Amino acid sequence: MSNVSVKKKSQIADVWKRLCRNKTAVLGLVIFGLLALMAIISPIVLDYETQVIKADYSSTLQAPSAAHWFGTDELGRDILFRVMYGSTVSLSIGIVTVIVALFFGLILGAAAGYYGGKVDMVIMRIMDIFLAIPGTLLAICIVASLGNSIPNLVIAQAVSSIPTFSRVVRGAVITARDAEYVEAARAIGAKDGTIIFKEVLPNSLAPIIVQTTLQVATVILSIAGLSFIGLGIPAPRPEWGAMLSGARAYIRDYSYMCLFPGLAIMTTILSLNLLGDGLRDALDPRLR
Repeated sequence: MSNVSVKKKSQIADVWKRLCRNKTAVLGLVIFGLLALMAIISPIVLDYETQVIKADYSSTLQAPSAAHWFGTDELGRDILFRVMYGSTVSLSIGIVTVIVALFFGLILGAAAGYYGGKVDMVIMRIMDIFLAIPGTLLAICIVASLGNSIPNLVIAQAVSSIPTFSRVVRGAVITARDAEYVEAARAIGAKDGTIIFKEVLPNSLAPIIVQTTLQVATVILSIAGLSFIGLGIPAPRPEWGAMLSGARAYIRDYSYMCLFPGLAIMTTILSLNLLGDGLRDALDPRLR
């Protein structure tokens, strides 16, 4: 085993130890892990047609009970099952969106930070234009133009997230591009692409990882907001924001219809924020 691989493993172990010492970060990691597990198993244990979207008018608006732990909605559908299946929708779309945004953000931010000059100016001014538009408003415009569907929602959220990743990556690359190992790679004739993706970016992962974690929370919250106003996940597929929107008319007498989807959104965002803050502390070299 090479010294480089041993060093990387020791660094990862060191980061993991510092993360585990942060109780709030561990709490966030555990909560998000349970939510992710629920998102994975829900499509397996639940029948989408009969248990998630099928109406049962003999069981409408029932309060939480042993038969229905979270109660039922105006169509008699079990809210627990819909919240569980909604985790699959929200988390999968949030993660896929961030992966797409991260891919383009890495390319644009790395090019801007590494080459500088006119390349940096052009890319960053374009990103500034997108940043000048509120992300939710930009997503609303894109979804309204392209149509209400899951792929279009992913596109809308990814476009509004790319500028954030681009700026984070650019800052990290600017810090690392003049390091000695980069100069050594240039001296042996390595190409720019090799230097960027094998030398610069792997040594600039700390802020990118933290931003990725926090951006998943931002995207999930934005998706819930779009669904709340009718521009998110199309019915009848359950999504937490859409469930809140449908429960508005019943909040006075059947508050549990809003309570459980709202708690699901709050718990997910809180866990990701706690995890993101813990990762920021664990990856910060000044705190070692």
